[in-house]
Amino acid sequence: MAGATGHLGTLIIKELLARHAHVKALVRKDTPLTKTEPLEKAGAVVIPVDYKNTVTLTEALRDTHCVVSALSGLRDVIVDMQSDLLKAALNAGVPRFIPSDYCIDYTLLPDGSNRNLDFRREFSSVIDHTPIHTTSVLNGMFTDLLKGEAPLVLSSLNRVIYWGDADQPMDFTTIANTAAFTAAAAMDSQAPRFLRIAGEVATIRDVQRAASQALGKEFGLFRVGGLGFLETMIRIMRTIAPARNKVFPPWQGMQYLHNMLSGLPKLEPLDNARYPEIKWTKIREVLS
Repeated sequence: MAGATGHLGTLIIKELLARHAHVKALVRKDTPLTKTEPLEKAGAVVIPVDYKNTVTLTEALRDTHCVVSALSGLRDVIVDMQSDLLKAALNAGVPRFIPSDYCIDYTLLPDGSNRNLDFRREFSSVIDHTPIHTTSVLNGMFTDLLKGEAPLVLSSLNRVIYWGDADQPMDFTTIANTAAFTAAAAMDSQAPRFLRIAGEVATIRDVQRAASQALGKEFGLFRVGGLGFLETMIRIMRTIAPARNKVFPPWQGMQYLHNMLSGLPKLEPLDNARYPEIKWTKIREVLS
């Protein structure tokens, strides 16, 4: 497990251990004990690694059935570090790899429409030219982001804001559901190249109804403008506040919203039923 100390990585490890898997948690050598001790107490084997040291990284991956990556970052992580991890996995004879995708369907988007997804597409082109059995989990937007980080549900104003079409279906999945599904996929040797899931498929109007039910007050809709206006806002924000070294500057989140509201990366067909033990969490439950 790479990216073991992040929120998603920690939850994936918890789900793997619940399924009685033997888990190696790869962490950077400078990772503090406050982050590694909980993993060890849970039952994972914590292995400090240098991703640039192919020899030691290969040894760390010996006798591994599947490498699961939940690494988060920019090109130096998503492309370069994952490529180092992939090389070591190939050297160690690891048969399977789950890359750090966990997003909308980047295969359906044009280059340049989303910087972070461009990195995932670039790594996909790398791993697809190797013999390793790859499975990407695509889950749409993390539903958890609706509680504040994604500027859609404005509780103080009793409004759900949007651009474009309020009836455009979009995919939402909680981090916990994504972790459970990823763990199940990691233990499924027949998992295909892409697995697409959505804890709930919802339009902006559905989000409005969920917010009203969850928070006990009536939410209205506020259409800021069309998708062209949102695209202009993205260009302006990227110019005045580029924050190129940040993974999620404001304009990057706006790119995800533009993608989802366009309908282009809609996940179809969904593979929710592949692991029937997973109980999917709805938007209303997250906002409650």
